[in-house]
Amino acid sequence: MNAIEIEIHRHLFASIAEEMGAALMRSAFSPNIKERRDYSCAIFDASGEMVAQAAHIPVHLGSAPLSVRAAIDAFPALSPGQHVLLNDPYAGGTHLPDLTLVTPVHDADGVIRFYVANRAHHADVGGISPGSLPLSRHIDDEGFRIQPTLWSEALMAQVLAASRTPEERRGDLLAQIAANHRGEQRLSALLAQRGQSLLAAASGLQDYAERRIRALITSLPDGTWSFEDAIEDDGHGHTNLFIRCQMTIAGDRLTFDLRDAHPQVEGPVNVPRAVTLSAALYVVQCLAPSDVPTNGGVMRPLEVNTSPGTLVDAVYPAAVAAGNVETSQRITDVLIGALSKAVPDRAPAASAGTMNNFLVGGQDTRAGFSRPFAYYETIGGGSGASENHSGASAVQTHMTNTLNTPIEALEHVYPMTMMRYRVRRGSGGGGKWRGGDGVERGYRADVPLTVTLMTERRTSQPYGLAGGEPGAAGENELVRAHGERVHLPGKCTLELEEGDVIIVHTPGGGGFGEAKS
Repeated sequence: MNAIEIEIHRHLFASIAEEMGAALMRSAFSPNIKERRDYSCAIFDASGEMVAQAAHIPVHLGSAPLSVRAAIDAFPALSPGQHVLLNDPYAGGTHLPDLTLVTPVHDADGVIRFYVANRAHHADVGGISPGSLPLSRHIDDEGFRIQPTLWSEALMAQVLAASRTPEERRGDLLAQIAANHRGEQRLSALLAQRGQSLLAAASGLQDYAERRIRALITSLPDGTWSFEDAIEDDGHGHTNLFIRCQMTIAGDRLTFDLRDAHPQVEGPVNVPRAVTLSAALYVVQCLAPSDVPTNGGVMRPLEVNTSPGTLVDAVYPAAVAAGNVETSQRITDVLIGALSKAVPDRAPAASAGTMNNFLVGGQDTRAGFSRPFAYYETIGGGSGASENHSGASAVQTHMTNTLNTPIEALEHVYPMTMMRYRVRRGSGGGGKWRGGDGVERGYRADVPLTVTLMTERRTSQPYGLAGGEPGAAGENELVRAHGERVHLPGKCTLELEEGDVIIVHTPGGGGFGEAKS
């Protein structure tokens, strides 16, 4: 393909994935999907290699190919109208709230030519605490686990039975089916019009991305560099869980060696290998020019080495609920830290390094009757500064790309009042270029609530680069209705009484360069 054809097809395939996302968002029931847009959509070829993705959630999209591959391996001859549902972290998933739906796209002769897939974060799939990101010790503590399974009403009934909010789950699951149906319609129409030329275009885009990434790697200096950082704790007393990377650039190949990572731990901060691959894809994509398409070709020049049974390549029955959201951020910090040694002018300082997860559930009694609810959101922080740029304040960083939940939507749907929401001024690291500031978000319980916090960078600080100062660590605070103030750890589950307030102070980003005296 020439340059014009590449651009046409890059946007053509990506627009279908974006349209799938719009259908999912508009059809969903939960604010987690409708407002925060915690979902992702992508297109894959018949072998399961990604062709195109929408601009959705990095931690979803980089790991999605393993989910599609697991679905193909389990059901290699899907018929039109069939779907495969899965969330098992040990069969291509990430953590249990992320439900992935895979649907085949057949040509006129009944041959599978593409797959469409979407992954949506469900606010509750069971487990030992509302929101399904608990202080777990075993994968079965975290909710209903689904190996690749053909979609059926019986399967949906099982998901609904496991959840604290079954009707919301029903609506979100049907929205996922609607999204894949939209993608299947669009691709089927294109196949009918263009046949083999569409398949050649998909393959050509993957090859083009591979060539661009190989050229990018070739432009970097050859050598080996190392970097290390750590997860602070697993919620069960295990601390300083190290992640070490040895990065090697050799010609047009880039290797991230993460085999020297902390052994998997008791708490829920372990990640399956799919999440580690997702972080590697994200970091390389950030280094690449913006016109390089994100597809399976990007991964071809990369090698990611991990050891099974470690924090970055967990094996059954390791708890993984928070790994997808917290450890993925630290892996990203480590990979960018290694790159900063090879290309110091092209890597930013550390961002907030946490998704600042807030999970809440209980019984909403405001309408005069009781209904169960569960809600989940991530809270933004500061992004790291880089050469010639200060970091952005109050934004989602790196592996998350969700939107802010409007206060009006949250207070309308859930029995909470937002007491504080503002930029945490001065929390960004100083330097020639300042890190972005975090935020302060305060929730008042209007009925008794169960709250879980899954946060990081509460005892360590996001690092600065080139003489820049680190960003401020985050803080979690409980203010009881009678005025008592209690410092909360980074990971905890607690019961709130009516009038109690949780305030989350999120970390700032690291600064870049020495400040002028």
